[in-house]
Amino acid sequence: MQMPVANAGIIARKPEIVARLRSLLPFDAVIDDPLETKVYECDALSAYRCPPLVVVLPASTAETAMVLKACHEMGVPVVPRGSGTSLAGGAMPTADSIILGVARLDAVLETDYENRFIRVQSGRTNLSVTGAVETNGFFYAPDPSSQLACAIAGNIAMNSGGAHCLKYGVTTNNLLGVTMVTMAGEIIEFGGAYLDSGGYDLLGLICGSEGQLGVVTEATLRILAKPEGARPVLIGFDSNEVAGACVSDIIQAGVLPVAIEFMDRPVIRAAENFTKAGYPDVKALLIIEVEGSEAEITEQLEKIVEIAKRHNPVALRESQSAAESANIWKGRKAAFGAMGQINDYMCLDGTIPVSQLPQVLRRITELSQEYGLDVGNVFHAGDGNMHPLILYDANKAGDLETCEALGAEILKLCVEVGGCLTGEHGVGIEKRDLMYTQFNGDDLEIQMAVKDVFDPDWLLNPAKVFPLTASEARRA
Repeated sequence: MQMPVANAGIIARKPEIVARLRSLLPFDAVIDDPLETKVYECDALSAYRCPPLVVVLPASTAETAMVLKACHEMGVPVVPRGSGTSLAGGAMPTADSIILGVARLDAVLETDYENRFIRVQSGRTNLSVTGAVETNGFFYAPDPSSQLACAIAGNIAMNSGGAHCLKYGVTTNNLLGVTMVTMAGEIIEFGGAYLDSGGYDLLGLICGSEGQLGVVTEATLRILAKPEGARPVLIGFDSNEVAGACVSDIIQAGVLPVAIEFMDRPVIRAAENFTKAGYPDVKALLIIEVEGSEAEITEQLEKIVEIAKRHNPVALRESQSAAESANIWKGRKAAFGAMGQINDYMCLDGTIPVSQLPQVLRRITELSQEYGLDVGNVFHAGDGNMHPLILYDANKAGDLETCEALGAEILKLCVEVGGCLTGEHGVGIEKRDLMYTQFNGDDLEIQMAVKDVFDPDWLLNPAKVFPLTASEARRA
């Protein structure tokens, strides 16, 4: 994975840069020891690593603005970082860049149950947002698998989703407003504590912009009343394609579960060994959850089971208790970590029309055989957000390159069937050079022109999202 050559002039000015930053922040908020900066050398795309020049950890919007203004004046690139859970290399630094982490921005600033919103600093973790309101009967809907650790800042940057996004939508559908600091140190507010704002929907532009336009320091989020009840059902099949066809039929029937999750045999076995969730040993497993009153739950599950039985499931188990429901989800939530115990892997993020699931799953199997690398599948089947896990050996020469080539073919496949390169992980560096698969030169030029407005010197996360050949003149 190619990255720009670091600017030797900036690296040579490290003492001056550190001194300037220390004049703005508390001593422990500036990390320049090479051993300590290695902690920030990568995010969850750990195949690629590079320690940053310096790390800064501001604790307020004002401190963030001071840091960015100083870096702008010194001409130093800045890479925003949430919790480092990005799977696309979105927070990977370069040797001449400063990591700006939001970990200390973790406060709840305002909670309004009557108007159903919460305002938090952007370093607060996803799950702790629900933790702040659940005793009052509310929750925050987006629930990425990394929700225990991932920061709201990163969720906004990548427009994260989660298992329950089929019904409740992804981050952009639950984001009401942000406070953002530009590279020049200007503090701007978009949206607010209401459903819609006047003028252009610039909030929609910020969500999913991958730290290219500014650093979000505060977020106003929609909170929802907890449903009366919820219940999942496990349905096992003897092939991936049949499970995919079942998902397509459920969606076409007009049934709207709160979640439809897919796992195939390699992932099922890994998750079962790790969590002892009681999963059946089948080739493909669907976890389908519905919610509402007891009568609504019963009616929806009856329809889903009826559709599933047309596909001859080899296992079908409806949860009978809260404990059993929690166990079912425990296995799914732990799937990525469980796979990490048995293999190095690269997790992809292409999105496809649900009707294409059977064909795409069949083709992924064929590509896996062609490239000689196993692929495990675990993903949000209800909205077609694929997460193939390509298994490889990081210590075997050539395996990473083969993995990258296979991943590129799978993502191209997603685009070919009418989907896109990413659903919630972002482009980062992982899919950067595949952007021409989905966009032509004019498309990319328009997107880069938007960045020009917010960051004309291209100092914010400059080596991400756009192919290096397309952005070279601007970065120079």
